[in-house]
Amino acid sequence: MIFIGIALLIACGLALIVGTDAGGLLGLTQMQTAQVIPLVVILIVFAGGAFSRRRAASELLGSLVLWIGIFAVAGVSYAYRDELTGMVGRVAGEFQPGVAMIDEERGTATFRRDMGGHFELQASINGHTTPMIFDTGASAVVLTLADAQAAGIDTSTLRFTIPVATANGTGQAARVSLDGMEVGGIKRKGVRAFVAEAGALDTSLLGMTFLETLSRYAVTSNSLELTD
Repeated sequence: MIFIGIALLIACGLALIVGTDAGGLLGLTQMQTAQVIPLVVILIVFAGGAFSRRRAASELLGSLVLWIGIFAVAGVSYAYRDELTGMVGRVAGEFQPGVAMIDEERGTATFRRDMGGHFELQASINGHTTPMIFDTGASAVVLTLADAQAAGIDTSTLRFTIPVATANGTGQAARVSLDGMEVGGIKRKGVRAFVAEAGALDTSLLGMTFLETLSRYAVTSNSLELTD
């Protein structure tokens, strides 16, 4: 109980430090000092439990080392939280290439190349999730007939009169305007696009009518970065 009382006094002292600039003596900002206090309180609780009954010196030492290790890992994780977040996002991108790693501060969305060598992205067309292939050779966003229908486009009124070259050969497409389009958190309205006739296209294409609205896009060996 004496130990716990002393530890609580230390915690109260830290709380008072938050209201002053004394935290700067330890190289901490006022906010960082405030964030340390909950960790100290948690340490007090567990330390109090460790000393509440008689234990062998080796057991107490082992517990002390364990908790020091836990708090050390927590401290390092907090200090390198930005790097760890990026690492986790990159690992997730390897397993889910179509899911964007979004950096809101920089306004970027990064995608990883899939096993087939393509950049397949999960886009949102009029609120509908649509898989698309990044293709700078496509002069416009091109939707398959099925994706267009799923996005709420009335394909029965379209006129397929525009010739387009696709992986399946030459086909016909119809010009449309998309109410809303989002790729990796980057949103655009009124994007000009084509809807390919049935059988002309296997997967929708992310073409230049969306890419040209970006401030920048860059391709490296294994990643694609879009900048709003």
